[in-house]
Order: sequence, then C-alpha cells, then structure tokens
Amino acid sequence: MADRRLQVFHAVAKQLSFTRAADALFMTQPAVTFQIKQLEEQYSTRLFERRHGSIALTPAGELVLEYAEKILALSDEMDIRIGEMTGEMRGPLLVGASTTIAEFMLPRVLGEFNALYPQVRARLIVANSESIENRVAEHTLDVGLIEAPAKVSGLNSQICCEDELEVICVPDYPLAEFAVLRPADLADYEFISREPGSGTREITDAYFRNHGIAPESLKTQMELGSPEALKGVVSTGLGFAIVSRAVAAKEKQLGELLSIPLDPPLKRSLYLVHPQERFQSRLLVTFIDFARRKLKERAV
Repeated sequence: MADRRLQVFHAVAKQLSFTRAADALFMTQPAVTFQIKQLEEQYSTRLFERRHGSIALTPAGELVLEYAEKILALSDEMDIRIGEMTGEMRGPLLVGASTTIAEFMLPRVLGEFNALYPQVRARLIVANSESIENRVAEHTLDVGLIEAPAKVSGLNSQICCEDELEVICVPDYPLAEFAVLRPADLADYEFISREPGSGTREITDAYFRNHGIAPESLKTQMELGSPEALKGVVSTGLGFAIVSRAVAAKEKQLGELLSIPLDPPLKRSLYLVHPQERFQSRLLVTFIDFARRKLKERAV
C-alpha cells in the first residue's frame, strides 16, 4: 500500500482545497493539514503556496504530484494483481454516472453485479456528464457512464446502449393533444431545461439547432440539475421537458404525466468512459462488459 501521506497529498493537489480533499478522504481538515506538513518536513520544502482563500502547487509540489500519480497507480495495480492471484473478484470499484443513468438505469445493474461478486465494494458518484468525465480523467473514478462522447483527451469512450428522449407534460397541458411533436411545435411553449454541462442539455440544444431553432430563442423557464427536479416542475403544469423514456415511466403508468415522441426521433448513445493508457484490472474489465450487456438489454 502506498504511503498515506502521498494519498492525502494527491487528493489536495487534485482538489486544490484542503476542505474538499478532507471530504473526499473522509478525514478531518486538521488531519489532512498534518499529513501535508509531515510530507513538507520530510522534503524540507513547501509543496503548496497558501494564498488568500486558495492554494497552488509550488514547483516542488508539481514534481511530487508527477511521481505520486505513478506511485499510487503502481500501488493500486500491485494490490489488484495480488488479489487476482487468489482467483476471487474483490476490491473497490469507483463508478461515476450522469444523473439520468444513475437514477433510472444503473442501480439495478450495480445490484446484479454485486449479487454475482459480493466481495466487490462499488461506490456510485452522481454528477452531470461533464463532471463525471473530468473525474475519470483525473483518475478519481475508475469508470464513468455519461450521455455524450468524452471530450477530454486521454479517455476511451465506448457506446453501451441507445436511448430515446421524449417530451413530457401534464395531461391538461396544451401540447398533450399532439400525437407527435416537431421541434417547431415546441417554440411557443414554456420549456423546463436541464442545466449547462448536462449530457441531456447538450443533445437537446444540438437537436433544436439542427432543425433551425436557436436554443436561446426557446421560452426557457428554468434550468434544473436533475431529471427528478424536471418532473417535479413539469407536474405543476408550468411547461414541458425533454427527458429519457426511462425517466417518466412510473409517472406515465400512474397517469400523472404524458410522454410524446419527437419527429424526427431524438436518440442518443450512452457511453462508458475510462482512461486510455492505464492498467485495467480484471474487475474493471468485467464490470465494463457486464454494464454494457445489461444496459443494452434494458434499452431494447
């Protein structure tokens, strides 16, 4: 196992915050500060410049970060390879997912995976696609499931399944009388949108642009950070939203919301992302294959 001080230093260097690093490591901030102080005393140099309300790496800190990433990666690889020699799938699995996937698609997949491999300790981090992609690139997540191809260099994107998005509204909203909706049909109605950085927001903006409608010209009433928040506002009758078919399945069955397909259909690929040039454990490879298979089955 790698030196704990290096693990703490790596977290602080990546977050550039003692407080956020402490939260990520489940430590107190004084404990994090003590570990960094010990490391600085060992090398007789400062690793961070303390500024008003912020910190930055010194040149020595940049060098230590470069080696810390190599040492921690090798330590993880050693632990995994030794574990694999026993023939048992075990260890931590850090999975990140965008909110739509995390709330409506992934829980069952993780539950079934855990039933097959009970010694695996999966941890799910939920954020929008942009945040998940960045955390995978920083190696603070093993794998991410997002709603658009990765934009950050050094990441490998694999399509895991297809998803279709539809308009949702309450049964007495004016759009409810339509059997299908074209992009131009939506321009005069109140739109409840996802927030910038969301994969859903990115694909809906592109859809409107491709059909001659500038997203900024829509009557956007709110920008919200989760599918549940979208449904909550739409259920008040304030406007319509565009979401994955999986998002409103329960509300449609109960008659609380209607879903209306778009014409032409709005479909997207969902992606598994992981670092390109990094050792992949048998656990990670197994999970990626399992998740792709299960998500494809549920999309049919």
